[in-house]
Amino acid sequence: MKTTIILASDHAGFKLKGAVKAFLESKGYQTLDVGAHGYDEADDYPEFMAAAAMKVASDMSGQTKAVILGGSGEGEAIVANRFPGVRAVVYYGGTTVSGHSADDIIALSRQHNDANVLSLGARFMDEKEAVRAVGLWLDTPFSGEERHARRIKEIDSIE
Repeated sequence: MKTTIILASDHAGFKLKGAVKAFLESKGYQTLDVGAHGYDEADDYPEFMAAAAMKVASDMSGQTKAVILGGSGEGEAIVANRFPGVRAVVYYGGTTVSGHSADDIIALSRQHNDANVLSLGARFMDEKEAVRAVGLWLDTPFSGEERHARRIKEIDSIE
């Protein structure tokens, strides 16, 4: 069974969310859109991000992941990371720094941190970049290395 992907956005990520959803469904993923369900420039992201994070946090099997979208992705990740067991990371798109590509950020978030929520900064990327990032993120497995598993347990034990 494919992983279920929860989708959430505010107005800034609303259009991009549609492209991500179409991509995921074309790859056979089951999706659940927890909002926004229509474009409303005055909406506030916390309620949508909290709904997505609660779904991820409630699935201890690890089969539920989320892609959340907002203007910067930062506030969205902050909300998501308030929930136990959620490890949200932010992605802005294609920069290369000190020999590391933006793809390295995506890969390491999965390999080392077993990130289960990807927060996209919708104002920093187009549909092609967003879909590519989501595909790479979902295709990159957690390494399972003892040191990384140990660190995740440490994170999850913080109250």
